[in-house]
Amino acid sequence: QVQLVESGGGLVQAGGSLRLSCAASGPTFSTYAVGWFRQAPGKEREFVAAINWSGGSTDYTDSVKGRFTISRDNAKKTVYLQMNSLKPEDTAVYYCASRAGVYGTLLYSASYYDYWGQGTQVTVSS
Repeated sequence: QVQLVESGGGLVQAGGSLRLSCAASGPTFSTYAVGWFRQAPGKEREFVAAINWSGGSTDYTDSVKGRFTISRDNAKKTVYLQMNSLKPEDTAVYYCASRAGVYGTLLYSASYYDYWGQGTQVTVSS
């Protein structure tokens, strides 16, 4: 069983930056694929970024490419989402999710993930 806890959300002005963290419990987190998703009010949860077990492969939704960076520190059992040049449309609750046993694969659909955090609110003011 893996538990995920997100942190680092908050209120920031447009153009600003935040770094989200996803801290995991469990001895085998280094073998898990991880993704970040977000959900704005009245909208469906959407994929933001994904990273494979080693950190050697990453991908992003088009709207955040060049602004967001996903990374991981397996020794700390933590995955990060560095968000720069934030826009009001980035406002949402951000969730991290993980799944074991998919070593080389990036997962883009929420339905593929087994474990979810509680979410952290990101609000970008104009």
